[in-house]
Amino acid sequence: MLIKRTPSWAIRESEATPEAVALGRRRFVGAAAAGVAAALGASKAEAGWLFGSDEPAAPPEKDPTAGLYPVKRNEAYALDRPVTPESVNLGYNNFYEFGTTKYIASAAQKLPLRPWTLRVGGLVETPREVGIDDLLKALPLEERLYRHRCVEAWGMALPWSGVPLKSFVEWAKPLGSAKYVKLTAFLKPEVASGQRSPLFEWPYVEGLSIAEATNELAFLATGAYGKPLSKQMGAPIRLVAPWKYGFKSVKSIVSVDFVEEMPRTLWAAAGPSEYGFWANVNPRVDHPRWSQARERVLGTDETRPTLLFNGYGEQVAGLYKGLEGQKLYM
Repeated sequence: MLIKRTPSWAIRESEATPEAVALGRRRFVGAAAAGVAAALGASKAEAGWLFGSDEPAAPPEKDPTAGLYPVKRNEAYALDRPVTPESVNLGYNNFYEFGTTKYIASAAQKLPLRPWTLRVGGLVETPREVGIDDLLKALPLEERLYRHRCVEAWGMALPWSGVPLKSFVEWAKPLGSAKYVKLTAFLKPEVASGQRSPLFEWPYVEGLSIAEATNELAFLATGAYGKPLSKQMGAPIRLVAPWKYGFKSVKSIVSVDFVEEMPRTLWAAAGPSEYGFWANVNPRVDHPRWSQARERVLGTDETRPTLLFNGYGEQVAGLYKGLEGQKLYM
């Protein structure tokens, strides 16, 4: 008899998915940005880094990897609830490179995706550069269903396509002295108005320990919903670390460096009293300005209890043994 086991991190179907509002961090950053803009005497049109540019979006690009999707689903990573509707996801995004509002989808279309080169360097056997199309042909793609939890206290679920970060690390061949993986996003302030903001240290940098990067859950997403990633979701390649708050999952990556020292990351630098390197989801540790005990389900008025490590503790809790004294959950 076949016995179907429900993973410990799966959630009930009654906890349906999708769109909502938890504006704590955004209100804070937006208010701060507005204050800076006012101090500089900038109008809304001039302060494109705050509101997002009103310039027309670039025409859609043809993606040469579109024929690779959809890819086979890895059934080990499943949900017992519907995924967030694609229409909700495409219209509600955090992408600070293009402004501080959630509605940056049009502005994000300005980002050119070809050519796109990923640089691999730091403590590796051989530094290299690889075009995104060549990389996708070199590493096998799979689909995984993951929950996503934003630090702003909302959540959703997505069907990501891409490669396990562990496989990428093996392909990159880091040296034994490498202790962290530093991931850096693009820097194009001429098309990404948010990168003109004086509130952040650009480009967007994030990082994981080597142990985190080689955990089974860490994922480099290159697609979603059975097709290549949309620009507002972080095309052509982004990090997905489902046990961490969403700001860790840096978008539109251009370089991966293996380093010995913990990287200085964008949000930890911008708000060191509010955001830390580890950023693990924990309902018992509140953000200084709002509770993390519950989360809003995007697309509904429903809220539900926040799960430790976003429900993935079975896979990742062991990574943090002995680190209890550090700011693990900010």
